[in-house]
Amino acid sequence: MNAELLPYAQNETAEETLGVQAHPTNKKVAIVIDDFGNGMTGTEEMLKLPVPFTAAVMPFMPTTKEDAEAAHRLGHDVIVHMPMEPNKGMKKWLGPGAITANLTDAEVRSRVEQAIADVPHAVGMNNHMGSKITADERIMRVVLTVCKEHGLFFLDSRTTFKTVIPKIAEEIGVPIVSNDVFLDDVYTEQHIAKQVRVLSKLMQTRESAVTIGHVGPPGKKTASVLHGSIPSMQSAVSFVRVSDMVRASMGDPLVLPNP
Repeated sequence: MNAELLPYAQNETAEETLGVQAHPTNKKVAIVIDDFGNGMTGTEEMLKLPVPFTAAVMPFMPTTKEDAEAAHRLGHDVIVHMPMEPNKGMKKWLGPGAITANLTDAEVRSRVEQAIADVPHAVGMNNHMGSKITADERIMRVVLTVCKEHGLFFLDSRTTFKTVIPKIAEEIGVPIVSNDVFLDDVYTEQHIAKQVRVLSKLMQTRESAVTIGHVGPPGKKTASVLHGSIPSMQSAVSFVRVSDMVRASMGDPLVLPNP
């Protein structure tokens, strides 16, 4: 997994902490938690976060429906965490129903359709791994076309700087949001806290940002850091779901399934 993550400002010391802004409600942060759906460590702790967030749920897994229903019931976004082939890493990490480069257009469409159907209450999609696929125009055109047909936005996790998602999404007319900061590409509380400071520094000059964490190996550590950091951050930013951010970027209310 680590080879797939490209955290914002990897060389940034991020020593400055978040300061109080004059108009905190104008600054919005969307927390996305990946890898729900497989009974992963930290699931319970993440669902207790005191702010709205977006749960990215893997399809076809043992707790896919349970986790999606729980997140939805608590008022969080649910999105499909679509497994996609990486440039590096083992295919077994992808899970069932993954999008791989050898698939035909029809096969890609079928797998995306099935994934959407398998994740209750999904309002969007993002990529699980996927550095190879999100740089592939042919495949991403099919994926984003299916998203548009289902009224879903797409969150580009940005596991590669070669992503074609913004280009294809603009051509097709699919609303997208892009990740800014990976919180837990290194599984230590010290690193996760450092990445929160990176996010905080970014918000000094930005009106909005998306940050991604994970359940699984870093799950409890990431949840602990977020539980400790969120109260002080709320003096300067509002925490929103990704769908709220998409609506704001569209200018007009966006009709999403299962709002």
